Amino acid sequence: MKFSGIQKTSLIDFPEKVATVLFTPGCNLRCPYCHNWRIVVDPKPPFLQEEAALKILESRKKFVDAVVVTGGEPTMHKEMPRFLKKLKERAFTVKLDTNGFYPQVLEQCLAYVDYVALDVKTSIEKYPKLGAKNVEDLLRTIEILKTGKVEYEFRTTVVPGFVDAADVHKIGELVKGARTFALQQFIPDNAFDENFRTIKPYPPTTIFEFAETIKKYVDNVVLRV
Repeated sequence: MKFSGIQKTSLIDFPEKVATVLFTPGCNLRCPYCHNWRIVVDPKPPFLQEEAALKILESRKKFVDAVVVTGGEPTMHKEMPRFLKKLKERAFTVKLDTNGFYPQVLEQCLAYVDYVALDVKTSIEKYPKLGAKNVEDLLRTIEILKTGKVEYEFRTTVVPGFVDAADVHKIGELVKGARTFALQQFIPDNAFDENFRTIKPYPPTTIFEFAETIKKYVDNVVLRV
């Protein structure tokens, strides 16, 4: 494994834990509002190699509770399960972020993670706008997590134009019965598509309304506004 970057301390990436975050290069999607687009579109060295990353993590054990692996898209890397196994062998608590398009790899990862965050980016009909050719793998991932034993959350960043009231209902049907669902505010700064850098985010009142809709489908709804 190689990584495009590391954030040594994060208070927001793993619920109720202090974490170190590793960023994997590359992604199968092209979300116009992506903040990490530089490591998605054209990942460039210097890369952080696996052994160096593990050494840094070992040195951080007294300062952090967990490791978060995010991207890009971590599960597009077939060696990811092996790396996560090394983290568990070193007694780390592990969270994995994913867009859900590589369920075969994710299934191999589940034995070595404590928490999974799955991005449900919009309604199924709008996924082609993000570069997705089909959504069968995403639907499979949703079911894997809903029926599995690993703690998880589904989460949606409420981007105007991609998530409106009608989309929220459709997303609710998609995740119905999930354990936890999070709604996250859209931050336009540094978006991949420059046009999205000038889009005005929804006011909190609108996101609260979206949350009331999601509560019809999911009991535990978290707001990150």
